[in-house]
Amino acid sequence: MKAAVIVFPGSNCDRDVAVALERVTGRPAKMVWHAESDLAGYDLVVVPGGFSYGDYLRCGAMAAHSPIMRAVKARADAGALVLGICNGFQILTEAGLLPGALMRNADLHFICKDVTLRVETAACAFTQRYRAGQIIRMPVAHNEGNYFADAGTLERLFGEDRVAFRYCSPAGEPDDAGNPNGSLRNIAGILNDRRNVLGLMPHPERMADADLGGTDGRGLFAGLVAALT
Repeated sequence: MKAAVIVFPGSNCDRDVAVALERVTGRPAKMVWHAESDLAGYDLVVVPGGFSYGDYLRCGAMAAHSPIMRAVKARADAGALVLGICNGFQILTEAGLLPGALMRNADLHFICKDVTLRVETAACAFTQRYRAGQIIRMPVAHNEGNYFADAGTLERLFGEDRVAFRYCSPAGEPDDAGNPNGSLRNIAGILNDRRNVLGLMPHPERMADADLGGTDGRGLFAGLVAALT
């Protein structure tokens, strides 16, 4: 398994992801600067959280045009796994690798707290170590995590089992009380049509070690290892 973590100006979760990957895989991930343009041979590419380019213009919009994103798209087209977390999710939507958009949180405030998620599908490399319907906990830290898509896109996402995670109550209900940012139908993470690209707003890398307060995010990285080794 050969993994790359993309680093943009303003990334602040790149090393967190690299540490989580190394602890699960036993191998260091390659930190790849955004101005590079070659990702040949990488099985997994992670676009991490942070504030790429200071979130100027629109979250992820400038990063989506970095040279490295052409290489990310090429690896995705070749079947490699691509994971976008928080700002990485925003970048993947801006780059057209995932449908929809991430808008300002409904209450117009930055949110930083643990949330409850329901795993909607276990039928992909990213979630295969969970079970469908499993309730897990992960932290969020974002100002623009409000997922929006048109009605047709939402119908396809749900109809094709491409919603990976939804915000929910502790009892597992995807209700308004469990929705921290106003995302349509409580969507927290989605897959592309080939199921090899995942974008999610919560941070699994921050919940992958008991010393950090929990291990619910570790299953995502363990699933990647199982898929690629």
